[in-house]
Amino acid sequence: AGQGFLLQNPQERSCWWPQCQAGGPGWLLGCCECLRCCGRREPRPRTVWLGHPEKREQRYPRNVINNQKYNFFTFLPGVLFNQFKYFFNLYFLLLACSQFVVEMRLGALYTYWVPLGFVLAVTVIREAAEEIRCYMRDKEVNSQIYSKLTARGGLRFCTNQRVPADMIFLRTSEKNGSCFLRTDQLDGETDWKLRLPVSCTQRLPTASDLLQIRSYVYAEEPNIDIHNFVGTFTREDSDPPVNESLSIENTLWASTVIASGTVVGVVLYTGRELRSVMNTSNPRSKIGLFDLEVNCLTKILFGALVVVSLVMVALQHFAGRWYLQIIRFLLLFSNIIPISLRVNLDMGKIVYSWVIRRDSKIPGTVVRSSTIPEQLGRISYLLTDKTGTLTQNEMVFKRLHLGTVAYGLDSMDEVQSHIFSIYTQTCVSNPSLPPGLSVATKVRRTMSSRVHEAVKAIALCHNVTPVYESNGVTDQAEAERHYEDSCRVYQASSPDEVALVQWTESVGLTLVGRDQSSVQLRSPGGHILNFTILQIFPFTYESKRMGIIVRDESTGEITFYMKGADVVMAGIVQYNDWLEEECGNMAREGLRVLVVAKKSLTEEQYQDFEARYVQAKLSVHDRSLKVATVIESLEMEMELLCLTGVEDQLQTDVRPTLETLRNAGIKVWMLTGDKLETATCTAKNAHLVTRTQDIHIFRLVTNRGEAHLELNAFRRKHDCALVISGDSLEVCLKYYEYEFMELACQCPAVVCCRCAPTQKAQIVRLLQERTGKLTCAVGDGGNDVSMIQEADCGVGVEGKEGKQASLAADFSITQFKHLGRLLMVHGRNSYKRSAALSQFVIHRSLCISTMQAVFSSVFYFASVPLYQGFLIIGYSTIYTMFPVFSLVLDKDVKSEVAMLYPELYKDLLKGRPLSYKTFLIWVLISIYQGSIIMYGALLLFESEFVHIVAISFTSLILTELLMVALTIQTWHWLMIVAELLSLSCYIASLVFLHEFIGEVGFGRACSFLHTDVYFIATLSFLWKVTVITLVSCLPLYVLKYLRRRFSPPSYSKLTS
Repeated sequence: AGQGFLLQNPQERSCWWPQCQAGGPGWLLGCCECLRCCGRREPRPRTVWLGHPEKREQRYPRNVINNQKYNFFTFLPGVLFNQFKYFFNLYFLLLACSQFVVEMRLGALYTYWVPLGFVLAVTVIREAAEEIRCYMRDKEVNSQIYSKLTARGGLRFCTNQRVPADMIFLRTSEKNGSCFLRTDQLDGETDWKLRLPVSCTQRLPTASDLLQIRSYVYAEEPNIDIHNFVGTFTREDSDPPVNESLSIENTLWASTVIASGTVVGVVLYTGRELRSVMNTSNPRSKIGLFDLEVNCLTKILFGALVVVSLVMVALQHFAGRWYLQIIRFLLLFSNIIPISLRVNLDMGKIVYSWVIRRDSKIPGTVVRSSTIPEQLGRISYLLTDKTGTLTQNEMVFKRLHLGTVAYGLDSMDEVQSHIFSIYTQTCVSNPSLPPGLSVATKVRRTMSSRVHEAVKAIALCHNVTPVYESNGVTDQAEAERHYEDSCRVYQASSPDEVALVQWTESVGLTLVGRDQSSVQLRSPGGHILNFTILQIFPFTYESKRMGIIVRDESTGEITFYMKGADVVMAGIVQYNDWLEEECGNMAREGLRVLVVAKKSLTEEQYQDFEARYVQAKLSVHDRSLKVATVIESLEMEMELLCLTGVEDQLQTDVRPTLETLRNAGIKVWMLTGDKLETATCTAKNAHLVTRTQDIHIFRLVTNRGEAHLELNAFRRKHDCALVISGDSLEVCLKYYEYEFMELACQCPAVVCCRCAPTQKAQIVRLLQERTGKLTCAVGDGGNDVSMIQEADCGVGVEGKEGKQASLAADFSITQFKHLGRLLMVHGRNSYKRSAALSQFVIHRSLCISTMQAVFSSVFYFASVPLYQGFLIIGYSTIYTMFPVFSLVLDKDVKSEVAMLYPELYKDLLKGRPLSYKTFLIWVLISIYQGSIIMYGALLLFESEFVHIVAISFTSLILTELLMVALTIQTWHWLMIVAELLSLSCYIASLVFLHEFIGEVGFGRACSFLHTDVYFIATLSFLWKVTVITLVSCLPLYVLKYLRRRFSPPSYSKLTS
C-alpha cells in the first residue's frame, strides 16, 4: 500500500483485478495462504503515508485473484480425501487392502487394485485438468502488470479503467472536482456514484506535488461494509496541520470502474482485505444430489451384501473358523457393489460437459465444474441477478404523456415538429425576443407550447453533465468551445437521467453545457439558451424526487422544476383526473414512470425561500428536518407538465425464457442491489410477475413488532408476488426466519432489492435448508459470486463488465436466454441418462452376484468363485462396457420437444428416474435373470460339468446386451457399433481364450480340454444358450410392450 503503478495496457478492460506487482503462480499463493491461515492476524486500523512505503506498519496481502480449490501441496491429499470420505470408494479401498491377507485372498491382486486404480486415476486427471484450467484463467486475469508511476507512490487511473484495490481518492482531472464511479460489479446498483477527492490534495497545483508533502491517511480496519467508511487525512507540513475527515464519498473500492476523468488515489487494502473479497465466500467442492443418492443406494447394497454373507455362514451352522468365512463371503459377493459404477458416472459427466460445450445453439457456454451436470435437471429455485443478467442496463425513452395526448416511439417526430415550430415561430413573429421565449404564454396555450414546456423541464431538471472528449479530428478544448455533438458524452449518477437528456436532444433541445452554477441548452435553430442554477435538491431514497430552481438569463424568470415518483408527486401537483390511471397503465407495461411538474416564482418569493433555506442549513439540531420543511413549503400546487416512461432494455428473449422456467415448475427469485422501484419495474417488464398477479410491497420494518404486523398482513394475500428490501429482509430473518421463509416459498415470484452480496448467499442457504430443494444462482457481477458459489448450481453470465462471476461459476453462458436450453435439454438429459446408467450398472453387478449366490448354495455353500479374475474383469469391461456406457447418448425426446414442452422437466423434480421404487424394480429384475441363467445352466449342462461356466457366462453376456437394447429409447449409431463390437470381442475370446472360459472355480484340475472348443460351436451349446437367454429376457420385453400400450409415459405422445 502506498506504492504507485501506471496502467500500461488499458485495452484489457475485461481484467477486473489487476496485480499491483508481477506476482508468482496461484499454486504458490494458495499454498502460502494455507500455511499462514492458522497465524493470520486480526484486522486492525492502519496508517498509510503518501510516498513513504517504508513507514508502513504491517504487511499487506498480495493483490491477486485465486479461484482454485487446491494448491500444489493440498491437491493430491484433497482429491483423495474427497474420494474416500464417501462410503462407496472407502469400501473398495478396504476390499483391495484385504487381499494382502493370504487367508482372505480369492484371486489375483490385480482383479481388485486395477479397477480401483483406474477409478482414482480418472478422478485425479479430471480434477487436475479443471485446476489447471482454473489456474490459467486466474493467471490471465492476474497478468495485467502495472509499472511504477514514481519511486514513491500514487495510483493513477483513466476513464473506463477498473480500480484494482481499495483506495482513497486524492485528485481528479475533472474541472468540477469530482468523478463518477460505476459500481454495478460491486453492489449491483446501476446508478453511478459521485466521489469527491480529499480537498487538501485536490488544491495542489500538480499531481507530482502529492509526493512532496508530508501527509498520511488513517483508516479503519478492513471490514465487510461497502456502504460506509471512517478515516482521516492529515497533512503535517502545513501551518497549522490540516485534518480532514474521510467518508464513503472519498473512497474508490476495488471492482468499481472510473466513469469520468483521470483520478489519483492511495491504496489502503489489498488481497483478502478488499471489501469485494470479504463479501465473497471461498470456493468449495460441490457434490451433486445425484451422487449423494447413488452413495445412499450403495449403502443399501452393502447391507444386502452383509445379510447374504451372514445367511451363507448361518446355513453352514457357523462351522469351523466361521468369522473368516464371513469375510470370504463378503469378498466373494463384493460385486454386489459395482466399482465400475463410479467410473461410468464420472466418464458420463465428461461426455455431458463435452456435449454442452459443443451445442451450437448455446455458443460460448463453458462447463467449469464437470462434477454436477445432473444438478441442472432438478432445479426447483432459480435466483437471478437483475442488472446485466436480465437487463442490458441500457435505458430507452419510450413514452411522453401530457394527459390528453401521449407520444410513443413511433410519434416522436411530432414532438420534434412541435419544438421546431415553437422556436421558429418565436424568432419569426418577434425577432427582438431572445430565442426560446415563447409568445404562447401571452395567448391561448397551444399543444406546441405544452410539449415545449414539458421537454424544457426534462432538459433542465436532472444532474447530467455533458463532457467533451477528443475524437481524433477535434481536440477537447475546441470541442468544448463549439459544443461538438460528435465529441459529447453525458455523465450522470443514473442511466435513467442520461436516457431523458438524450431524448430531449433527439427532439431538438440539446444539453450542451453545465457546471455547478449554470446550464446551457441549444435550440433547434442553434441558439444557446442560458440558465443559472439557483438551487438543487438531489434525489434521495426517502424523498423519491429531485428538484432544481433555475433563472432564465434572457427573461429573468425563475422556475422551480421537479420530477419524482408518482406516489409522492400525486400530493404535490394540482388536482387532475388522469395522473393515477396513466401511471398505472405505464407501470403495467414495465416502464419506469416519472412525474414532471413546475412552479413559477417571483423574485420576492425566491428571496424569502432562500433566506429560510440558508437559515435551516445552519441549524445544529434537526437540520435535515428543518431543511425538508422549508423545501416542502415550495412543493405545493405545482403545475403538472407530463409523465415520462423509460424502459431498461431486457436481454434478448428474457420473457420467453422466464415463462419456460415457470412452466417447468421452477420458481424464480430476483435478488438485486438496485432500488425498489427499478426492481419492481424490471420484474413487471420481464413478466417475472404476470399481469394477473398482485404485487405485495413489504414496507420498511425496523423492529420485531413492525415485522410481525407486516408478516400478518402478507399472510392474508394469496397468489401474490413479494417485493422486499434488504433492510426489511434482515429484520424478518432475525426474528421470524421460519415464518418468513414459509410464506416466501409459497409466492409465485419474489423480488429482493437493495441486497448486499452476503444477503444473496444467505437467501440461497436458507432456501436449501428450509425446502431441501436444489437451487441455481445466475449472475454476471462480482457482487453475485457469493450467491453463485453457495447455490447447488452456479451459472455465470459473461457481462460487459468483467468476468468475475463467470470465472467463479460452475457453468458460464453468454446470454440469459441460453439458461432455458441448458436446463430443459442438457440438464434433463444428463439426469435421466445418469439415472439409467447407474441403475443398469447396478443391475449388471447384481446379476453376476445372484449367479454366484445360486452357485454357492447348490454346492454346499462353498466360498469359491464361480468365475476367475479374467472373466470378472472382462465382464464389466470389454464384454459389456461399451453398450452400457452408450446409454449416455440415449434420449427420450428431441431437444426441440423438450424446449417446446417444459412441463416434461417438472417430472424430474420428484426424482422419479432414480428412486427407491425404480431401484427395487432393477434389483428384482437382476435376481430373476441371475437365477434363471444359473439354474438354467445347471439344469441343461447334462454330464459336461465343466461347461457350466461356458453356458452361463455366454447367456449372461447376451442377456446384458439385450437388456441394453431394451433400455434404449432412441438409437444412436454409436450404440449399434458398441453392441456389435462387444459381441465380436466375446466371440473372439470364446475362440482364442477358451481355456479361461472353461475354467470353473473349484476345479482347476478339470480345465477345459482343447477338444471342447468344438463344443462351443455345436448346436447343443447354441440352443441351450438361446433358451436360457430368451427365458431371462423375453418376459421383460413383453412387460415393456404392455406398459407402453396401457400405461405410456408422459413423453410418449410427443414422440409419436
